Amino acid sequence: MSITPQDVLNKNKDLEKRVDVEDIDLEKVTVDDLKFNGDNYKEYINLQSLLENISACQISDAFKGIAQRSGTIKSIKPINNLKVWGSIYPAETSCDDWGTSALAIDDADEGDILFFKVDSDEKAIWGELASTSAKNNGIKATVIYGSVRDLDALLYMDYPIFASNFVPNAGFALGLGTLNQPIEIEGNKINPGDFFFGDETGVVIIPKQLFNKVMISALGVKLTESTIVDKLGEGMTLAQITGLR
Repeated sequence: MSITPQDVLNKNKDLEKRVDVEDIDLEKVTVDDLKFNGDNYKEYINLQSLLENISACQISDAFKGIAQRSGTIKSIKPINNLKVWGSIYPAETSCDDWGTSALAIDDADEGDILFFKVDSDEKAIWGELASTSAKNNGIKATVIYGSVRDLDALLYMDYPIFASNFVPNAGFALGLGTLNQPIEIEGNKINPGDFFFGDETGVVIIPKQLFNKVMISALGVKLTESTIVDKLGEGMTLAQITGLR
């Protein structure tokens, strides 16, 4: 395999570089810039600089200001309190079929977040073995509108999990679900490639077509809240800062 000059340039780029929050430039950022592709270095670095310093609450506030929606799914909670973001690979199955989970791991792209809609939380479709396989395949996280199991392992794994419930029992390796097709959960329509952000507080889903607007707005929310924190440190009260007094 031949090495091109572009390959050398990309190898020398520091993907761990970050810019200060007040210097972040998101003007040309799209949801595709969640992954470095060799040509989007500036966009990738600026986006990572924001996402590492922002919360689900701030993204939800930004989305509410743009679409009058929260973007949240209240029944889905963090299992091991790990922060993660990325593009969504949706799937749908029954609680009796964990085989669809195994197929999704193989089908999704590196850096994707698996998002499962399950018809019931009576049986788990995900656990320690699935998490290990997904992590080995470069999947960033798993979100389940349904149940997981093996909490004795999941709680200590460096692999983010979000779910509605947990139980000890599972179904069968049937593989009868749908992969990478739109799903709808609690009034939220989720399409392949939509944006997911999850942390200790919960999860937020942003349609990919609104990604840039929401990220720019979220940066504004972050900067505003940082200013408020500074004023609180100077001795002002929240009522004074918000003009209530």
